[in-house]
Amino acid sequence: MTGSASELAHRLGEHAEAVCREYLSNGHRSGNYWMVGDVRNTRGRSMHVRLRANAKGPAGRWVDEATSEFGDLLDVIRESCGLVDFRDIADEARRFLSMPLPPPQPQPQPLGAQCQPAAKRGSPEAARRLFAMSQPIAGTLAERYLAGRGILLSTHERALRFHPGCYHRNLVTGETQTLPALIAAVTNLDGRITGLQRTWLDPSGHGKAQLADPRRSLGDILGNGIWLGHEPGMPVPVMAAGEGFETMASLKVVIPALPVAAATSANHLAGLTFPPGCRRLYIAADADAAGRHGIERLSQRAGEAGILALVLQPQLGDFNDDLRHLGPAHLAAWLSDQLVPEDVRLFLPAG
Repeated sequence: MTGSASELAHRLGEHAEAVCREYLSNGHRSGNYWMVGDVRNTRGRSMHVRLRANAKGPAGRWVDEATSEFGDLLDVIRESCGLVDFRDIADEARRFLSMPLPPPQPQPQPLGAQCQPAAKRGSPEAARRLFAMSQPIAGTLAERYLAGRGILLSTHERALRFHPGCYHRNLVTGETQTLPALIAAVTNLDGRITGLQRTWLDPSGHGKAQLADPRRSLGDILGNGIWLGHEPGMPVPVMAAGEGFETMASLKVVIPALPVAAATSANHLAGLTFPPGCRRLYIAADADAAGRHGIERLSQRAGEAGILALVLQPQLGDFNDDLRHLGPAHLAAWLSDQLVPEDVRLFLPAG
């Protein structure tokens, strides 16, 4: 690294242990090294960070013996916070070092050059990188959070991941923090990640994090969805769709063979792309005005495409309320009266 990046890396190295305690909190000190599972703050011992300069090299350099990855503390900040743009990484480093942020600088376009910049904030590429930085949910706080909501899904659901230290910026104050998060991939019908939804979790394990907006999406969401139980590129004769991930995951618990898609908002629900071969669409109801608009618009589009659209109504506030308070057996019985008889035989488990 050169210039400001090199300077920031050196300054962080002067406070290497403090950096590790902040961004690699799942590790611990052992002699002159900080031991942790990997640069994404997973528990373990395969990665070690040098805390003080010695004959082997400067403070702050790290190596992951399991993967042969190596780098400096700017890389730690990037990976543990889920950042992509260097400007964001540098700002976070300066925040940690209590350094003033530099004034915005114009970004000139080199004449005659075909620039290939790093992934822009909020872009599909940024979503794909953050998803790749995350880990399967089995045994994590994300799995515990879902279980607390009554949502017990197959470990083969590829759309769900966990990030132990996902970056959150307060949109009003600009303050930043890292918190564990459930990461849900938003994909197109070919299975390519176009965006994702982050649900920040309380580190104590008590539900969502205490934030004004504990759930945010990024990337290209319109037309795509958080798909559960869908094989990319395969025909989907019958499916269910709705706004919220937890609503659709609750349906998936009691109708495990039915492909479902969460569009993340009413407007996105209205624009959901229909999979090939779809002939019947169940739409999970939402009581608010925006939700009704999304259902009406999606139903209209389905009819124009020759797809039968049927609305599923929850008994309580939403299907997750039904699942948690009434139980899966009661919810399955409630849904059986709303499904086409053929679909009851196909999708609802006997008994």
